[in-house]
Amino acid sequence: MERFGEHGDAAGACPAAALDAEACRQLFGSLHRNGQRLKAEQYVRGLLSVPGRKTLRNLAARFDGAAAQQSVHHFITTSPWDWLPVRHALARQTQRTLAPEAWVIGTTLIPKAGPYSVGTDPQSTALGTVNGQQAVGTWLASERTAVPVDWQLRLSDRWLADPLRRRAGVPGDAALGTVEECVRRAVTGLLDIAGMTRLPVVVDVAELDGVSVARFLLSTGLPFVVRTSPTAPARIDRSELPSYGNLLRSAGELAESLPQLRQRANPGDGCTTAMAVPVLMSRSPRDAMTLLVEWRPGRRVDRRLWLTNLDASRLVPALRLTRLPGVVARVFAEVSDDVGLRDFAGRSFPGWHRHITLASVAHLVAAWAREDAERPAERQGGGPAVPDSGRMSPGQRDYHPVT
Repeated sequence: MERFGEHGDAAGACPAAALDAEACRQLFGSLHRNGQRLKAEQYVRGLLSVPGRKTLRNLAARFDGAAAQQSVHHFITTSPWDWLPVRHALARQTQRTLAPEAWVIGTTLIPKAGPYSVGTDPQSTALGTVNGQQAVGTWLASERTAVPVDWQLRLSDRWLADPLRRRAGVPGDAALGTVEECVRRAVTGLLDIAGMTRLPVVVDVAELDGVSVARFLLSTGLPFVVRTSPTAPARIDRSELPSYGNLLRSAGELAESLPQLRQRANPGDGCTTAMAVPVLMSRSPRDAMTLLVEWRPGRRVDRRLWLTNLDASRLVPALRLTRLPGVVARVFAEVSDDVGLRDFAGRSFPGWHRHITLASVAHLVAAWAREDAERPAERQGGGPAVPDSGRMSPGQRDYHPVT
């Protein structure tokens, strides 16, 4: 794992100190003008240092003069720089500095007080309807930390039709009307990033058709784990378990009918009861997957089901992957809101993407500073700290898809 910048000791107290010239060159090298690269750096430093909400108004206030403040607004909302190359550079920098173990794709709710911010609509949640935006984030995650590196904003029909589409600057190819469309775009996006290590993909989205997404991921050849519903139809793959019947039933019923396949396993956070069953999600052998089930008595959700293309013998590595969405949730609460990830209040679709891109860069800087502060031996040149008991480096993990 490489160091992020040359100012490790200072970064522990002030994350912005890690954003040195070399880090800026790697992250913002795709911006063609010196002024754009300087504004990107200043904007990220503002996200890391300005107290309170990181709105454009509050961030612009740290620049001297009305013209400079107006320039910040222009840089985010109307300047023609492309955010995707910055996100790709962010993913590569995250890989170099934080040694992620998987991609994690999940949804984020961004509450809004009014209806005017791009993508804002009534959103259904477990606690009722909330006015806000729904975004799908692609994160690079390890057992210690996580960093968002790409985002999709779900747009309802009203945002995809004029006059709202024209006013918000929504491009013609941004037809992301469902969460599943956003997830598929997210997977396609991570495949487009050059220079990345092949990593498993974890999709944890409750409202998603897990079978449909799992089939899509099968076509990519990437190892994956996708949360699925207990009502998803499945049958035992008798080519793997020939002594069992192959009646079509729900995944939940199938799991409960096979108590003899349950086993105790420890994925690194304590013993749990789980099972991995070779299944067919249709009559076609091309839809061969593994149904992963975990029972967690006493938890808010006492049973979770996942589909994966990892071999059924790889129960513990698969369970380890299911822990990573929890890391994302924890790090989001600890870091993301502090760097203004959800604070963009403008009406511009490009502005939303540019702000959340630079907020994701700020998240990486803050997350790296936290990691660095927790590794005193590494900071003092004593080499990497000893890994926590039960943890493995990405190179030690054996993620073999079913073939």
